[in-house]
Amino acid sequence: MIRTTGLTKRYGSLRAVDSVDLDVRAGDIYGFLGANGSGKTTTVRMLLGLVLATSGTIEVLGEPMPRSRHSVLPRVGALIEGPAAYRNLSGRTNLAMLDAAGPGGSRRTRRTRVSDALEQVGLAGVGRRPVKNYSLGMRQRLGLAAALLRTPELLVLDEPTNGLDPQGIREIRELLLGLHAQGTTVFLSSHLLAEVEQLCDRVGVLDRGRLVVQDQLSALTRPTGRVVVHTPDPSHAVALLSGVTEAEVVDRDGQRLVVAHPDPARLNALLVADGVRVRELVDQRRSLEDAVLAATGPGSDHVGAEAPSLRAGAAA
Repeated sequence: MIRTTGLTKRYGSLRAVDSVDLDVRAGDIYGFLGANGSGKTTTVRMLLGLVLATSGTIEVLGEPMPRSRHSVLPRVGALIEGPAAYRNLSGRTNLAMLDAAGPGGSRRTRRTRVSDALEQVGLAGVGRRPVKNYSLGMRQRLGLAAALLRTPELLVLDEPTNGLDPQGIREIRELLLGLHAQGTTVFLSSHLLAEVEQLCDRVGVLDRGRLVVQDQLSALTRPTGRVVVHTPDPSHAVALLSGVTEAEVVDRDGQRLVVAHPDPARLNALLVADGVRVRELVDQRRSLEDAVLAATGPGSDHVGAEAPSLRAGAAA
C-alpha cells in the first residue's frame, strides 16, 4: 500500500527525513511513531505529494507518487496537520464543497455520503452548525469525516485524536477498527505510545528523521524470558527460589517478583508445592515504550504516553 526507498527531505543543511524505507502492507493498521520534530508530518506530506522529496522513491497503492497523484489520491482518505474548513459555513456544507471539488464523486449520492460521514464520526447532530462554533475535537472529527467521504482503500491520518477527550478517543479507535475490519488499510502517525499500542498491528519508529524500527507490534513486545509473580508471601518465595539453580529473582517490589526461569508452569508448581500463595503468574513482556527507548537511544526526544516532546527548530 505504501512503499518508500531512500526517502529523504532536506531543508538547507537539515535532513528532516533521512533515507526512510517504509513498508506498509494491505490490511495493516500501521503506527508511525515519533516525537514532534522527528520528521513524521514531513514524511506523510511527501507520501501524498504535498511536499516534494529531495531524493528517494515513493509508491502508494502500487503507483509512483507524486506522478500518479491524480489516480491515487481519490482512493486515499487523509487528515494531515489538523482539518481545514470555512469557519462561517456548516460542517455539512464544508463536506459537500470538498466532495464537489474532488474527482469521481457522484453528485446524486453526495448528500448521502456527507450524512454517512458525519454519522460515522459522531457529528450527525451538529452538521448544520457553523464550524466557528465547533470545539477543537469537533473540528478534528470533521476532518476525519472528510477523509471518509469516498470510502478510501487507504486512510492516512496524522494525530487523528488531537483535541479529543477520552470518550472521543475511544470512539475514533472503534471507528478505525471497524473500517479496518471492512478492508481499509490504516496508516496512523502519532506521538502517543498508548494510542498505537491499543490500535496498531505493525509499527515504525522515526527518530531524528531516520526509521529506527519497523516490525510487527507482537515482535516488539515479545516475552522477555522472565516471569512476573504476584504473591502475598514474597519473602517465602525469595527464600525458596534462592536455593533453585534455574531460578533467579531479578526484581522485587512489594508482593511483585520478577523471576528469571525457563518454564513458568514448572515455576508455579514449585512455588505452590512449598506453600507459596500465587495470585498471578504471567510471562513478562517488553512494553512498546521499552522497544522504542532501546531503538532511539539516549539523547533522543522520545514519544510518550501523554504529551508530545518538543525539539526547537526541527521540522515536523
